[in-house]
Parts: sequence; C-alpha cells; structure tokens
Amino acid sequence: MIRPSPDELAAGAGWFGTAAEALPDDAADSVLIGRIWDPLAGGPSPVVVRDGEVIDLSAEFPTVRDICELPEPAAVVAGLDGPRAGAFRDVLANTGAADRDRTRPWLLAPVDLQALKAAGVTFAVSMIERVIEEQARGDMALAADIRARMVAGLGADLHDLSPGSEEAARLKDLLVAEGVWSQYLEVGIGPDAEIFTKGQILSAVGTAVPVGVLAVSTWNNPEPEVALVVQSSGRIVGATLGNDVNLRDVEGRSALLLGRAKDNNASCALGPLVRLFDEGFDLERVRGLSVRLDIEGVDGFRLEAVSEMARMSRDPEALVRQLIGPHHQYPDGAVLMLGTMFAPIQDRDHPGEGFTHKAGDVVRIGSSALGTLVNRVRHAEDCAPWDFGVRDLMGNLARRGLL
Repeated sequence: MIRPSPDELAAGAGWFGTAAEALPDDAADSVLIGRIWDPLAGGPSPVVVRDGEVIDLSAEFPTVRDICELPEPAAVVAGLDGPRAGAFRDVLANTGAADRDRTRPWLLAPVDLQALKAAGVTFAVSMIERVIEEQARGDMALAADIRARMVAGLGADLHDLSPGSEEAARLKDLLVAEGVWSQYLEVGIGPDAEIFTKGQILSAVGTAVPVGVLAVSTWNNPEPEVALVVQSSGRIVGATLGNDVNLRDVEGRSALLLGRAKDNNASCALGPLVRLFDEGFDLERVRGLSVRLDIEGVDGFRLEAVSEMARMSRDPEALVRQLIGPHHQYPDGAVLMLGTMFAPIQDRDHPGEGFTHKAGDVVRIGSSALGTLVNRVRHAEDCAPWDFGVRDLMGNLARRGLL
C-alpha cells in the first residue's frame, strides 16, 4: 500500500493527496463545477466549489448538462448560492476513504449526460507508439526493436506537420512507398481525426477512486489528457482532466478491438472538477497547458512525464469541429478527451519491455490550471460496478421534484 508522507498526513491527505493539490493553483479565481453523491437525496447533485466549500446547485440545475448548456455558464454559476454540502477537503477525503461514510457526500465524475468521446493520435510521439503497437501485434517484447526502426525510417520532425496538408500528403506517399504506412499514421497526419466513444453516458469515474484495466491485459497504460466540455451547439465552455486508460496489447492485436481496449468498467476517469471558461481561463490558455503524469507503484517503481498541449498536431477547436456539427449532433453536449503525448517506453520489469500497469499503481494527472486527478489502478472486474444509469438518474430527479 502506498502511504502518504508525514506532511500529507498532517494536512489530512490520503493516497489521493490534499484538497489544495486537487484544485487549480488559482482556485480562488476559478469557476469550478462538479457533482457529488448526496446520500440524503439518494442521488447525484451538481455543485460549485467556491472558497473551499462545496455548494449544492441542484435546486437551480438538476444536471451539470443544464449548467453547461447556458449561454454564459461561468457568469451564471459565479452568482449562484445554495445549501452547503461540506468543505471540499472533507468531501474529497470521504471520496477516497477505504471506510467511506455513506451518510456524507462524496465526489463523482464532474459531468453527467454529456457523451464521453476521445480523440486519438493527436501527438506525433503517441502516433509513433500506436504504429509500434500495430507492428508488434500487442507483443511488448518486440516493441523496442520496432521503435528504433520506426524512428529511423520516418526521419522527419512530425511536430510541425499539419494534418491534411500538402506536406502531410507527400509524407504519406513516401511512407507508402517505403512500406511503413499504417492506419495510425492515417489518422495522425491525414485529414480525418480519430474520434471514438470512450464510454457510455454516466459511466465515467472521478478522482480518489479506482480506475480499471482488464485482468487479462499484460500491456497497458494511462493516457493523461485534457478534456473539453462542449455544448450541443459545438461551443466549448470548459475543461477538465482525463485518464483515457488503454490496453496496448488488445488494441495492438487489432484496431477493431478498440472498444475492448478502451471501454471497460472504471476505465474512463475525469475530474476532479470542470473549470468553466471565463475572462481568466479560455481555450487559448488550454492550448498552452502542461499536463503532468506521476505513477507510483507498490513495487517502488516511479514514472514522471510532462505533456505540452502546444505540441498537439491537431488544434483542439479543429477536433471539436470534427466531433460535432451538421454531420453529427449531441443534444446533451459532449466531453472530448484531446489525446496524449505520453509514450510509455520506460522499462519497468525487464529491458526493452517498456511500461505496463500493476494493480495498486497510483496515477496522478495534474495541471496548474485544472488541479490533479488521482486514481489507484485495479482490475476492472474488481472496481465498483457501474449501476446508476440514465433511467436511474431521471427517476431520482423526478422523485426529488427537480424535473
């Protein structure tokens, strides 16, 4: 078991960290919304976190979706008040406690009725790794040799290459001639982005709870990402952090197994909160974010990495246009995870085999503007089952007189 340091214990932290770490550095100047499970109501309630307090907004807005569909969500929420659900520090601590007090609130994933979508292969480094997965057919023992040959074969700096451009088309022709073209290169530098369904509505988990990988998987990793909150109109109104957990051995066997690799119990984590766009936080700031990844294993293994959003090969706004528009509608909006540049090539157990998760790993995904999302890895089969769906939500809101 990974235990908090003495300083963390003194601050009331568990393995999931402190409330200060969970919140943005400039939390006092942020409009932060999310959801809690309210035991008294027997269901979820939208909340705003302000001045360290969790304030229930359910009397005004029954769902987070309703907040996000407002013309100016941040301006409205900033002026709202409601019943106090507790101190954020206490709600976070109860969320991650092994002996959670089910008479007191705990945090949920910060979105509800929005579709859970993700974009893949949006960074050059991760694009190369996907090609390696495909070439290795999910066998991580072959990955190191293929990686070396792939990087030498590409012989180009892909960071500045614009997908769908004439330069990208010429590179594609060259790679086809060399026999190294791949479906992952197609979505990495071709005109069409890879956008897929990460999970079903309401299936995401939040911070300070387990995140799941299938027990049969022997090669898997976290994917630390920024996720955009998008209105049904296509307008981007906020952002949060996400972990697009991936089973590399499964996807490497066949891209047609993407659903098996991506959509499993507790395999989509979002949070801790959604930061709404306002004068101090907008899409331009998202484009410049750094996303930190820290993995700490029960075996003493430690991995640290940083993803720079500025190195994305596709602009976030362009990805949203491919997600939603005249070609596809989302009446309740969507959350779009923007992809990762995390390349899990640091060896964990044996030289050349790279990284894979072990049960008990603690994964921290953080950004100064969005806080820190923390989850402990378990087998998906052992995580709490997803048992509260759309019908349950509608019934609960109706019984509470909120619909």
